[in-house]
Amino acid sequence: MKSAYELAMERLNKTAPVKKLTAKQKQEIAEVDTLYRAKIAEHDLGLKRGISDAEHAGNEEEAEKLRTAWASGRRKLEAELEAKKEAIRGRR
Repeated sequence: MKSAYELAMERLNKTAPVKKLTAKQKQEIAEVDTLYRAKIAEHDLGLKRGISDAEHAGNEEEAEKLRTAWASGRRKLEAELEAKKEAIRGRR
């Protein structure tokens, strides 16, 4: 007798089967991930340094602008990363 979990997984696989990635796709995803993690780290370092400098100078308005830019830029880079991964996954 199958558990409820096993039955649910069978139904899920019928409606949306799991796609297997090729070795090349896995490698490409790893390369894109590494590249974007480096871009995100570079982005974080640059803006966090600017935020810290603005805070030490007592310029809270500038620090807040930089925080907003930091969050926006990070979201943009993460979205680009996910879009590139999805494009690789979608190729056959």
